[in-house]
Amino acid sequence: MHFLDDSLLPENQEKLVIQAAPYGPEWLPGDTDDLPLTMDEHVQAAVDCYRAGATVLHIHVRELDGHGSKRMSMFNELLARLREAVPDMVLQIGGSISFAPEDEGAEAKWLSYDTRHLLAELTPRPDQVTIAINTSQMNIVEIMSDDDLAGTSIAKPDYYRAYRDMVVEAGPDFYLEHLKRLHDNGIQPHFQLATMAQLETVERLIRSGVHTGPLVLNYVAIGGGFAGRHPADLIEFVRRVPDGAVLTIESSMRAVAPMNAIAIALGVHVRVGNEDNLWARKGERMSSVRQVEQMVRIADALGRDIASGAEAKEIYHLGEDYADTDQTLTRLGMVPNRRPGQRGFMLRDTTR
Repeated sequence: MHFLDDSLLPENQEKLVIQAAPYGPEWLPGDTDDLPLTMDEHVQAAVDCYRAGATVLHIHVRELDGHGSKRMSMFNELLARLREAVPDMVLQIGGSISFAPEDEGAEAKWLSYDTRHLLAELTPRPDQVTIAINTSQMNIVEIMSDDDLAGTSIAKPDYYRAYRDMVVEAGPDFYLEHLKRLHDNGIQPHFQLATMAQLETVERLIRSGVHTGPLVLNYVAIGGGFAGRHPADLIEFVRRVPDGAVLTIESSMRAVAPMNAIAIALGVHVRVGNEDNLWARKGERMSSVRQVEQMVRIADALGRDIASGAEAKEIYHLGEDYADTDQTLTRLGMVPNRRPGQRGFMLRDTTR
């Protein structure tokens, strides 16, 4: 993304889209006071986050025993109810479905490819499904402190090891098929990226015609195989993202607020919720709704407007698909592919 002299002026920036992730699939009942269990509680969490200012909802579903649901019927039920309760929100299904261990000491891991592919067949259809690119470690506890985990199930040694050793399975065999199914079913892929290598893989998918559509992504700064919290890495990632992409910043625990403050100032978007963070000041719990409200206050202090639901859908380019690789590159502000025999650095065609 290119920054002109006036790019940091809030009146020139897109309105802020706030993603809310209030379903914390890694936590168990008792870890936080606002963890939904019943279907009514799932719906109310969405309503509360929307009223606070969030316009994108990152969705997981929990069974009454507290563990993440693997039943597509429950996802279908929640989606149908959310379409009624929060019709203006962008409904985004978490592509992992659930990774909470069911028993103490069990592994925390992504489900099978076949199960994850079923997300493309949910009814009613979600607006987005998140998708990881390239298999990597996802040690979510690596940059969490003892204070971060105090009083939670992950503080138990067996659970801690389960999350320390977690791996995201997302090689070509998965993402090529998953992207095809999402495109075929009119669902927007929401890329969850953490490194420049993953961003470059997505660019190759665009240049080869595998992905023809808007580029919507999160920069995932949670450590342990994903990006860390160094501001220079965040800035470089923002710089390397194509001008026409939609970028949201995602971090963990008490780093969420400062990382998102940078994001708001730069003109990109933010994600909050108990999936990412449980805390305000050290030792003070903070609900998903309070985290949304905090982002609204920071944006207001900087003079940046908050997007409505309709505006968020427009910013995310929901429902758009592009005819081919050339149109995708043009819409994303990327230089065209090299033609056979063409030499030199690539430039956008300004002759037409």
